[in-house]
Amino acid sequence: MGRFGTKLASTLFQRQHEVLAIDADEQKVQAMLGQVTYAVEADATNETALRDLGVADMDVCIVALGSQIQSSIITTMLLKTMGVPFVIARATDAQHSEILHRIGADKVIFPEEEAAVRAASLNMTPNAIEYMDITESTGVHKLRPPERMRGRRLRDVGLAQDSTNPRLAVMVLRRANEYILNPQDDEVIADGDVLVVVGSHAEIERAFAR
Repeated sequence: MGRFGTKLASTLFQRQHEVLAIDADEQKVQAMLGQVTYAVEADATNETALRDLGVADMDVCIVALGSQIQSSIITTMLLKTMGVPFVIARATDAQHSEILHRIGADKVIFPEEEAAVRAASLNMTPNAIEYMDITESTGVHKLRPPERMRGRRLRDVGLAQDSTNPRLAVMVLRRANEYILNPQDDEVIADGDVLVVVGSHAEIERAFAR
């Protein structure tokens, strides 16, 4: 229940998931009371303790130990041995990630690295709201159209489905509470619109610069 684990657990709980939070630190457990379904003081590297808590019956387990590499590896291995169907583990570096994959982790995440990449992408595109990586060079971008695009058709600003720039595709146009999926090329961009666009980072930066 460090910063990452605490935020993740409380957010999942707020989204109506049943969440069991485990930490060996009593103070951290006490701080989680009311923020998750259950908060328990226990050693996650102890198989008996995990079984007694019913962890084997969970749909998903997230090992957020981070810098505690040995404990992270042991816990991940125990969870897969117990038959947990989906285990997400946090890694600190490539070697740690490789070990976690080898012992059965279904997904390995690098929160700090992913946050840094996302922040860099947002900073490079002033009109960006959110961003999700697909590959190193491509992602899904949620953007505010720059002023020069407003009042013009998607076709006119190079965002048509059949445009000469196939590396950009508008998936969604949000207008107030309305969501227009795969908007038509003749859709006019209005003030307050938000676009969800798939494309290369370089093309996004070029198309949506001020």
